[in-house]
Amino acid sequence: MPTSTDFKDYYTILGVSKTATPEELKRAYRKLARKYHPDLNPGDTEAEAKFKDLNEANEVLSDPEKRQKYDQFGQHWNQPNYSEAPTPRGANVATGGFDQYDDFDSFINDLLGRSRRRASTAQTATSGFDDFGGGFRSQATAPDTEAAIALTFSEAFHGVQQRLQLDDETLNVRIPPGAKPGSRIRLKGKGRPSPFSQQRGDLYLTVEVVPHPFWRFEGDDLVCDIPIRPDEAVLGAQITVPTPDGNVTMTVPKGVRSGRSLRLRGKGWTLPKGGRSDLFVKLQMVTPQDLSEIEQECYEKIQANASFNPRAPLEEIKL
Repeated sequence: MPTSTDFKDYYTILGVSKTATPEELKRAYRKLARKYHPDLNPGDTEAEAKFKDLNEANEVLSDPEKRQKYDQFGQHWNQPNYSEAPTPRGANVATGGFDQYDDFDSFINDLLGRSRRRASTAQTATSGFDDFGGGFRSQATAPDTEAAIALTFSEAFHGVQQRLQLDDETLNVRIPPGAKPGSRIRLKGKGRPSPFSQQRGDLYLTVEVVPHPFWRFEGDDLVCDIPIRPDEAVLGAQITVPTPDGNVTMTVPKGVRSGRSLRLRGKGWTLPKGGRSDLFVKLQMVTPQDLSEIEQECYEKIQANASFNPRAPLEEIKL
């Protein structure tokens, strides 16, 4: 059993109050995960330890049931005598034993993984004790385990092999290419063992992807913003656009408007079933701030001879 010095205050680790909402917890976790992710702090053992604590804190506090136990029992929240699982003997009310059951039959049925129904008197007389034999023959279904895993954009795009700490066990987890924020990955037989049968349930990992400064998700597709000059918007141009697997050349059509999105087919995100989604490039016209002498002269000449008035339709607007 952990001592007081082993106790980790998950709220302090995430920098939130005990009344924090799930949304506040999620924001705090994402912010700190970006800061301490091992890929962004290579060789920094302190950052690696903090990242591990962040994942542990997020795993507990993002699960309403685990958070309730943690708030109620503190450092003992994950100890067998403090869990919701019924103990075969003693049924201590102080540690959550019998008081969740209507009667002893309900307690035994739950222990053995049977549906909660009362056995008839005849059934009890002929077969009720056979379930015990030389001891409990537990039919209880092993519980599934939920955990969160944070990935960089590169790891999520290409796939990655990662080590995940689950309680006292280190698991080697393979994340396939194409994971997105909120993706759930099932690892069969890698969950926590049943307290009765020791059979292991499944582990479900919810993916958190550290936001990228350039690309962002829109459904299965990626979106990015690309600045262009006024002359490129007016005359058209060939520009370079970064994609997840390298730069490509894209044609900006003549007379394009700022804010228009152009599609690069098959240059977006890796799809789990194969292939790639699309990359949408949103054009943002940027005006120059420091003009050379010749640029100044050219813009003045254009302005003096311009025939296009973009505000002409506004002249008809009246109350």
